[in-house]
Amino acid sequence: MEHTSEVLHHEGHVHHDAEAGKKEVKKITLYLSVLTILELIVGYYMYSAKIEEGAFRSFLKTLIIIMMMWKATYIVGYFMHLKHEIRNFLMTIVVPLFLFIWFIIAFLADGHSYNNLRNKYDKAYVERSKMKMEVKEHESHEKEHAAGEEKTGELH
Repeated sequence: MEHTSEVLHHEGHVHHDAEAGKKEVKKITLYLSVLTILELIVGYYMYSAKIEEGAFRSFLKTLIIIMMMWKATYIVGYFMHLKHEIRNFLMTIVVPLFLFIWFIIAFLADGHSYNNLRNKYDKAYVERSKMKMEVKEHESHEKEHAAGEEKTGELH
């Protein structure tokens, strides 16, 4: 009998935790939905108001990115169940994520630097990039066709 009462007590406790878990999931889903709607409102405002490039537009873009990162944190924490994990396991996911983000930023900065240096010191590259190419599609196609006939020995 003693074992039976423990089981019933334990099952009742599990049921209580399941209800609390459902409430938490609903709360987080509502929170993520509100964040998504706010992101869409800010993005729609930015494009419908045709805001020119500048400090205010950059602020709005930064705000959207912050809201997206905030949502990603909640998604990883609650729906991937990492909020309740132990610290060491969490660090095996979070530290590589930050390293990956750092690598992306470093590679973008390096590419931007290379592009600026090439534009500054390689004058021939700058001149070639500004030149417009003449395209004579009809004449070049006829020359290719004639060259192909000469190789095969066919005449039409």
